[in-house]
Amino acid sequence: MSQLFLKEAAMSASSSDMNRRSVVLGGLGIAGMMAIAPRFARAQGRAETLLVVQELGPNSLDMQGVGSNQTVNGLSWNCYDRLLTYASKTLPDGTVSYDREKLAPELAESWEVAADGMSCTFRLRKDAKFHDGTPVTARDVKWSFDRAVKVGGFPTFQMSAGSLEKPEQFVVVDDHTFRIDYVRKDKMLLFNVAVVVPFIINSELAKKNATPEDPWALAWLKTNEAGGGAYRIESWKPGSETVLARFDDWKSGPLPKVKRVIARDVPSAGTRRAMLERGDADISSGFAPRDFEQIIREGKVKVSGVPIPNALWYVALNTAKPPFDNARLRQAIAWAMPYEQIQSSAFFGRAVPMYGGPADVSKPVWPQPFPYVTDLDKAKALMKEAGFESGLETTLSLDTGTATVGEPTAILIQESLAKIGIKASIEKIPGANWRTTLNKKELPLALNRFSGWLDYPEYYFYWNFHGNNSIFNISSYQNKEMDALIDKARFTADAAEYDKCVKDFIALCMRDVPVIPLNQPIHDVAMQKGVTGYEFWFHREPDYRQFAKG
Repeated sequence: MSQLFLKEAAMSASSSDMNRRSVVLGGLGIAGMMAIAPRFARAQGRAETLLVVQELGPNSLDMQGVGSNQTVNGLSWNCYDRLLTYASKTLPDGTVSYDREKLAPELAESWEVAADGMSCTFRLRKDAKFHDGTPVTARDVKWSFDRAVKVGGFPTFQMSAGSLEKPEQFVVVDDHTFRIDYVRKDKMLLFNVAVVVPFIINSELAKKNATPEDPWALAWLKTNEAGGGAYRIESWKPGSETVLARFDDWKSGPLPKVKRVIARDVPSAGTRRAMLERGDADISSGFAPRDFEQIIREGKVKVSGVPIPNALWYVALNTAKPPFDNARLRQAIAWAMPYEQIQSSAFFGRAVPMYGGPADVSKPVWPQPFPYVTDLDKAKALMKEAGFESGLETTLSLDTGTATVGEPTAILIQESLAKIGIKASIEKIPGANWRTTLNKKELPLALNRFSGWLDYPEYYFYWNFHGNNSIFNISSYQNKEMDALIDKARFTADAAEYDKCVKDFIALCMRDVPVIPLNQPIHDVAMQKGVTGYEFWFHREPDYRQFAKG
């Protein structure tokens, strides 16, 4: 997604002294940073400070803004409230995770769906405040929901995935009562209220910094925070450091034990790992699978690894343009993938295989293994059927930000495709340009990863394979039969009909092959053994509200 860690100031330290230390430490290189960090941390009350080292920090403070990166989701999660959140559950290995099937209160202390199932009324906490002390009201909630459905791009599309589509749906009943009127019954609606996008903004503060050309204060909120979450942004130095301080007046949950979070941008995975193993940092992620395999084996720090629900690493084929508008050719490539080599040599087993499954779909679950394995004879036969017996030339694109697994995977694919006459040159696209490039939908083959926040098969397919052609449908896949199956699964109340629709659209995907699944990624996080409270979330960012340090 570099100054030294700024620790929580001693009780007697003045703000000017804190600024002076920041400036002095800013000139230190990594070596100096590592040498001073332990001593400085102890002096600054490290027991109440969580030290995070990350590859890439936030490029914005507004996750609804155009081009915001993954770590901005974490800022939104910790610095803003939503009406609802998810309850927790414990996984078989002891890791705490969100529970996809159960909602819990956050800013709304209670909610009630109308008897006809066509609206939901939320009772807001009367003591909730924003970080500037302003009381939170239903007017702030409405403005925030209006913004999410009107701002465009990903936020608006995400809202529509739960049938939250227009401002008229959002009603201020009184200062502490808010209602959502449904345009249709949608089982994903309330669960969508609890994802990252519909966060509650201090609307009066935002509107003071809006303009006629920018009514949603996108420019101002990109560099300013206007929330009321458990943490407030104390400082943000893009490309270097983000410091969060606990908001002691937070009312939407138990007050966090960690008073300050210092997240440092350290691009070098080797440096991050060394800092973690030396005890100079508390938590990190984003290492290569080989590193995590070694970290687990050596046992110096602990690792939590959770298969990401509704997620896949896959190769996308551009179905809208020759030559990959040919389904037989797409099937040929699926039979030519070096699945086992990718699993062992690129992912070191830190992923769930998504190949070699049964030919028939018997369960309405996603993801599930496709029936393809590496079979070059089948691949060559299908190449002939498709009219490409003499081979072809193409490009295989990957995000350099995922190069630790992406590059060895791409090389293995390149070598295997060559055996069936496909010459694929590898195109490396900088991470900063990856999403923009994908959105153009011009890449012939692309190695990509997608995870759906809502853990429903129809949600994944709605984003990736529906004819509405969302920004994530990078295969440009269009099939009216697929659309009908997805739509019916989204809105039917009949369990048997739902199961049949899901199995049918998965079978259609296996046959049409707009993407070739490789594996289901595991989200690994390494942390000190004394750090507790880590909880896995669908957005894959740390929820600092739960952490404690022993």
